[in-house]
Amino acid sequence: MKVRRVAVTGLGALTPIGNTVDEFWNNLIAGKSGSAPITKFDTTLFKTNFACELKNFDLEDYFDKKTIRKNDPFTLYALIASREAMKDAAFNTEVLDNNKCGVIWASGNGGITTFESEMLEYAASEIGPRFSPFFIPKILSDSPSGAIALEHTFRGINYCTVSACASGTSAVMDAFNYIKWGKAKVMIAGGSEAPITQAAIGGFNAMKALSTRNDDPSTASRPFDQERDGFVMGEGAGALILEDWDHAVARGAKIYAEVVGAGMSNDAYHSTATHPEGLGARLAIEMALEDAEISADKIDYVNMHATSTPVGDLSELHALKSLVGNGKTLQVSATKSMTGHLLGAAGAIEAVATVKAMVESTVPPTINTKNVDEALPEGIDLTLGKAVKKEMNYAMSNTFGFGGHNAIALFKKV
Repeated sequence: MKVRRVAVTGLGALTPIGNTVDEFWNNLIAGKSGSAPITKFDTTLFKTNFACELKNFDLEDYFDKKTIRKNDPFTLYALIASREAMKDAAFNTEVLDNNKCGVIWASGNGGITTFESEMLEYAASEIGPRFSPFFIPKILSDSPSGAIALEHTFRGINYCTVSACASGTSAVMDAFNYIKWGKAKVMIAGGSEAPITQAAIGGFNAMKALSTRNDDPSTASRPFDQERDGFVMGEGAGALILEDWDHAVARGAKIYAEVVGAGMSNDAYHSTATHPEGLGARLAIEMALEDAEISADKIDYVNMHATSTPVGDLSELHALKSLVGNGKTLQVSATKSMTGHLLGAAGAIEAVATVKAMVESTVPPTINTKNVDEALPEGIDLTLGKAVKKEMNYAMSNTFGFGGHNAIALFKKV
């Protein structure tokens, strides 16, 4: 079987610091925080009253009221990001073989906004159960992949990946593999999440996973800082168009980067906590390097998972030790310091950020981190406070999730 090369030919983003790829990227390199007080519900009784919400955003600018009523926000976010990516890829849809085009889309929570609102309405009702006829399709995690395929008439491979906060990278990895194996020519891969709800904020508060820095929300996400106290919830979507390399070249496509490797593993350690030594994460990194047939010293930049939790950040640092050595400094950054944590969509928007970093030869900063954890290994540069120019040939995006899931995507500059 011939192994196919895989190109990235389109990008889309809807994030707390930008509603398009360009706006997202410009605010990333400017070091802008997306964290602010929650506007979606009354947070008076909650331990955390801030999050990274979408800004200057109205669904009615993108959809008619009927479409909004029939879909949960996480599906609508997916449609917005995938539309941008498809437009960016600039296909001639009249000659595209839709039987060879597919969608793999991720979400860790599905339609949690709809589920919460329907159950609250039911609990308040005095006349028995009255649910929307759209209730079930709106909450299904695979609703975005179906909706995107319907919009573009893509009849190929189609499903949803769910691996908690590693879901977005899992989607990119699977799309990469299907093209590599010759099972598809074009794939829309990405993830979306709309988790800023009472149940999600309250639930993560109960786990003590969220920051409670209510007096200064814009600096609450501070990866690797000695005073970090949890992650900041985010919402939005990211999309990438992955394409068979020869197919892309034949149509004269703009190629951002090549996907050259991916790895996935499990900690097999705890239902929510990462392995303290980062064993599972390290295994996934080694798998991605083996897939790409390169050595660890070839990695020029890592977009870290780095959620700003006390335990999770440390385990990732342990995992990265395998990439450090021979006097080389490894450039890394934690873009969640700006976007917050988009859960199942995190890997998608961070893959977009990683590809843009390579294209622009610029490493986004890690903001808010003032007192770096003493456990930081020598040879790792966190890119604190300010973006830096750097030529990159290989860049990696890390994501880890509850259940012990670890997923790594590895890109090469064109």
